[in-house]
Amino acid sequence: MSDFRVYNNLPRIMPPAAAPDRQPSGPSSFGKLLNEAVQQVHDVEKGSQGELQKFLSNESDVHSVMIALEKADLSFQVMMQVRNKIVQAYQELMKSQV
Repeated sequence: MSDFRVYNNLPRIMPPAAAPDRQPSGPSSFGKLLNEAVQQVHDVEKGSQGELQKFLSNESDVHSVMIALEKADLSFQVMMQVRNKIVQAYQELMKSQV
């Protein structure tokens, strides 16, 4: 019986915690984030192609071309690893029973 009294007095002892001010993340926020990341990889790839064109017309040196190409390659590899992890997580979700 005393447990019941403590439970009834709990709101007076401990006020409810304030809800954090967060904006709701809708289903499109993940897709938007993913789309922006793919666009950034595309921009890096286009930049490396532009640097290669500059090199072919003797406006750039080989070092900057190699750096630009490696940046593009690395960003593409990272994007592919992220894609693989997303697919793996989706497959794990599909395996789980409801």
